[in-house]
Amino acid sequence: MSRRVLVARLDSLGDVLVTGPAVRAVASGADEVVMLCGPEGTPAAEMLPGVDRVFTWAAPWIVDPSPAATPKHLEPLQAFLAAEQFDQAVIFTSFHQSPLPLALLLRLAGVPLTAGASVDFAGSLLDVRLKPGEDLPEDLPEPERALAIAEAAGYELPAGDDGRLAVQAPPPPPASVGGQPYIAVHPGASVPAREWPAAHHAAAVELLAQAGHRVVVTGGPSDAGLTAQVAGRAGLDLGGRTGMRTLAGVLAGAEVVITGNTGPAHLAAAVGTPVVSLFSPVVPAVRWAPYGVRRELLGDQDAPCRNTRARVCPVPGHPCLASVTPREVVDAVERILADPGRPAAPERKAQR
Repeated sequence: MSRRVLVARLDSLGDVLVTGPAVRAVASGADEVVMLCGPEGTPAAEMLPGVDRVFTWAAPWIVDPSPAATPKHLEPLQAFLAAEQFDQAVIFTSFHQSPLPLALLLRLAGVPLTAGASVDFAGSLLDVRLKPGEDLPEDLPEPERALAIAEAAGYELPAGDDGRLAVQAPPPPPASVGGQPYIAVHPGASVPAREWPAAHHAAAVELLAQAGHRVVVTGGPSDAGLTAQVAGRAGLDLGGRTGMRTLAGVLAGAEVVITGNTGPAHLAAAVGTPVVSLFSPVVPAVRWAPYGVRRELLGDQDAPCRNTRARVCPVPGHPCLASVTPREVVDAVERILADPGRPAAPERKAQR
């Protein structure tokens, strides 16, 4: 009998990417894997190895700004679940999220087996429930947290899979990038609290150019003004010119990627490129720093904004990142270039 499994990760691009190893584990034991994700995560889900199909739906308890939780909004998901009749569902969440709203909808749709991690009592909603703080250590990297949920549901990575992030092979960088080595800079972030100041980025690009490096600056359509400012005359501005797959190709071709705690940091890790991570401590770096690649972590991890999950910096002057100088970023790039060696495969795997 075939086993059709729904895997769910309802938030953003980076969140979907860090779930990739767990999705591969599920795919190794399932006949078909369909991924349920939010609008921001869909481009990443479409590139994950092991995903056969993607269904997009904006969850009112996850997406910000949140759609109204009305019967009309629920209808597409309910119709999809009723038509598909999955044998099992595995719900992947971060430490601060609950799988229970989706688990209730899955149960009402007749999905017979569901698995997830919940700090709250799950009653009959989860057949397999991991308890954060007991079954899951609090400071587990997000890819390992997801792997632990997958393993509890009965799925393990196949032999030879090292558990790193991965995407399907991206295309080569656009011809405009050229063939010479380059450093990629992605200055934008989904929320202001995670952004290094634009003027600092621009100064770092100038310093890199003065040191003989070519610099490519990336960003989405809404970042066009930012990428133009950061690239200046010293860098190549690709702001708004790269979709997800093309961006993956640009990052894969780079020697180093400079970015904050944002989706492209995880995309860089998924294509095996070292990262200079300008990491705001509003969430823990141990959970969210680029995983499985050479990295240099910059930013005051003990700043007053630590673990606040703030979207806008609560401290005047944004000191956790503003205190990092452009010269420090360039020095971090040079350290990676001098020793770019890929780290050993992650040692900690999901535990039963």
